[in-house]
Amino acid sequence: MTSYRADGSPLRVVLIGAGDLGIRVGTTLADAGHHVTGVRRTIEALPPQITGVSADLATDDLPDLPADLLLVALAPDQRDETGYRHTYVEAMRRGVDAVLRAGTPQRAVLISSTSVYGDLEGDIDEDTAPAPSTGRAEVLLEAERLFHERTKGAVLRLSGLYGAPGNRLVTRVRRGENPDPGKWTNRMHRDDAAAAAVHLLTRVDPLQPLYIGTDDEPAPAGAVRDFVADELGLPRPAPTGSTEPSGRRMSNARLRESGFRLRYPTFREGYRAQVQLDS
Repeated sequence: MTSYRADGSPLRVVLIGAGDLGIRVGTTLADAGHHVTGVRRTIEALPPQITGVSADLATDDLPDLPADLLLVALAPDQRDETGYRHTYVEAMRRGVDAVLRAGTPQRAVLISSTSVYGDLEGDIDEDTAPAPSTGRAEVLLEAERLFHERTKGAVLRLSGLYGAPGNRLVTRVRRGENPDPGKWTNRMHRDDAAAAAVHLLTRVDPLQPLYIGTDDEPAPAGAVRDFVADELGLPRPAPTGSTEPSGRRMSNARLRESGFRLRYPTFREGYRAQVQLDS
């Protein structure tokens, strides 16, 4: 996809929600020559490459937001079902409608979560039917349906993100904690999550309605903790709880087949960088 419109002007990118992930996507696209606008309640934290629109997406009147590329990457203020509905349904609807009033974007991507698969076990891909086990996950599915109805865009369901300072897993290993080491875990470094969103927004070929964003190697929790302990030069934490394999293994095959390549393809590359960050 070109970095310019037919009249030679830069593509217009709108971020509905400009937190950590949105800012990473926005700065990448701005550095590639796009004009990026980020909508969030407080815009002081936005970097200079992103034009801020200050608004409470769920309550404030929004101006029309012309967009060639649209990313919806929201995070709730409250972690209960009410907070999720306020953010992922009400705020998302108002933000997307502000974009649609100005025209239909060429590409639209919604960031969602693999939590919609609930307590399913075994191998999971985009053809696996969701099985939400919480009200919050039900709200996410409602938001995905609403997004598809309005934009015909792509949903990117992310597994557990890491890569920020103060990682919880590293902290637990330092404490010698290793509960249920047999449980399968799935993760994606936040740099790769942002890169995946950029990839979907800018690739030339048509998008599928849904992609799972995760790394190449689901791994038992105990294997990840052992690796982190080795990197820290600490004794491997003694296992507590079940060592039997359980949980789900997420597949990123569709995202990989689209041409996306991970900077941190497994927990080894990612947590080696995480340990250095947290040292």
